[in-house]
Amino acid sequence: MTDERTRRHDRVTSHPTPGAGNSLAEWTRARHPLRVAINYVIVWLVRISPSLRLKRWLLRRIGVTVGPGVSWGLEATPDVFWPDLITVEREAIVGYDATILCHEFLQDEYRTGEVVVGERAMIGAGAIVLPGVVIGEGASVAANSLVTQDVAPGETVGGVPARPMNSDAIGDGDPESDAAA
Repeated sequence: MTDERTRRHDRVTSHPTPGAGNSLAEWTRARHPLRVAINYVIVWLVRISPSLRLKRWLLRRIGVTVGPGVSWGLEATPDVFWPDLITVEREAIVGYDATILCHEFLQDEYRTGEVVVGERAMIGAGAIVLPGVVIGEGASVAANSLVTQDVAPGETVGGVPARPMNSDAIGDGDPESDAAA
């Protein structure tokens, strides 16, 4: 993961919401309901389409920056409110049922942040990527991980929250080191 100077929170923008209610109750002030409805229908089509070419075309229609050769898995979900804050670079893979979020609705504010998935990076099945995260070139995110911090180029992370995986300690045949990993 990257150092503290490039935390995702440094790239996330806070938007205070008026009144005593929570920010999700005020979502229509954050994004036009018709825009969200159109995005939702297109995201639904992206999730069920087996055609990678169609998925890339549809994702571009809602503002996702999609590089050539991107593979977007079945049931994978881009942010419905701010898909235009997602960049998936050349030959990257977004696995089955993965979710890329570019927003967080909180009690007194909502936050938005760009998510960048680098060239030839891979997001495993069921993983969730939070707003403001950069996944570096050639990096890998293990299945069912929660990515709360940047992932350095070439690094493999996993877990909740995702942390670097030490490939030397995993599967070397030593039960003690396997248990510690």
